[in-house]
Amino acid sequence: MKLLNYLTIIVGLLLSSTLYAKPRMLMVVSSYGETNTADEIIKPGFEFDELTKAYLVFSNNGLEVDIASPLGGYPVADKYDPEKPYNQAFSQDPVAISKLNNSLVLSQIKPADYQAVFVVGGKGPMFDLYQDKALQHIIGTIWENNGIVSAVCHGPAALVNVKLSDGSYLVSGKKVNGFTNQEEAAFGKKWKKDFSFLLEDKLRERGAQFESSALMLSHVATDTRLVTGQNPFSTVDTALAVLKAMGVEAKHRPSYKDDNSIKLVRDLLEGMPYSTAQLKENSAVQVELIGMYGYYLAQFGQDKNDKHNAIRIMELVNPIMQHPALVTQIAQMHQALGNDLAARQTLTTYLQAHPESENVQALLNELESKQVVR
Repeated sequence: MKLLNYLTIIVGLLLSSTLYAKPRMLMVVSSYGETNTADEIIKPGFEFDELTKAYLVFSNNGLEVDIASPLGGYPVADKYDPEKPYNQAFSQDPVAISKLNNSLVLSQIKPADYQAVFVVGGKGPMFDLYQDKALQHIIGTIWENNGIVSAVCHGPAALVNVKLSDGSYLVSGKKVNGFTNQEEAAFGKKWKKDFSFLLEDKLRERGAQFESSALMLSHVATDTRLVTGQNPFSTVDTALAVLKAMGVEAKHRPSYKDDNSIKLVRDLLEGMPYSTAQLKENSAVQVELIGMYGYYLAQFGQDKNDKHNAIRIMELVNPIMQHPALVTQIAQMHQALGNDLAARQTLTTYLQAHPESENVQALLNELESKQVVR
């Protein structure tokens, strides 16, 4: 009888440690970030929003998650909004915040302990993760153990120097994406000059089949067990794609206003009819973010179609936001497309409600003077 009880206990322990063990995910963040005594960022670190969004997807869907960095301990994040719902949820979870504040050291990680690795973005990976030998070993080993390799935004920088046992680059011949050259031109001005390479260029150089969507839209590239996301708004979609690749059913699928806003932008760019009245009633999106998208598309769009789309998005938002920078950008886009009348009408209409706006008045005066000269 005692032997039977003993065997029952042993079988139970084996089952609990194998068949019923939670899949383990290793999340990796940069250690490059640094602040001064005034708590100002003097070296870029990891993107907190990307960490929290992905962590919540993984942990809320049953994965056991560890967080590691090159130096271990407390890694410095870039500036972020602690009031965002995903950042609040993460920061209020004592287990999650402890794992971040006491991140594991990459050189001490045993790759065989994990079924997947996820590299968080931010500018920091462009300085430390791409040349971290321990991380390259972890990624290569997990891949060759038939695990999942994933990254988002600048996180794929960690993949560019990973070689497999046959000497080939991991990304060679595979569908990959990450922060694009266009996005770097729009949002990477502060640190781009210090990069050793642009991520899109380096991935292409390594033989990757680089794919992407338009400026800051969500895009996930999946090639068997390699899953990469384009930018911060791709984080949740990338994490969900990782779960799918792992064979884990995603019962928890979060919905956030910023991601919803970018999904609406995609629909608008694809020609979906939508009115300002509809936007005003849509509590699931951030109107300001949609307006900002139009503003940046106007500046960094690559063709006339982008300019037309930028105008449409900004004019959709303008009656709600009523921001002078948005109005002047709309007028300048109309002018760039040769529609001076629409430009002047845009400015005149705004000044009727906001006569104190000196910048808008100055641009209107400039356009009117050009009209007189003609």
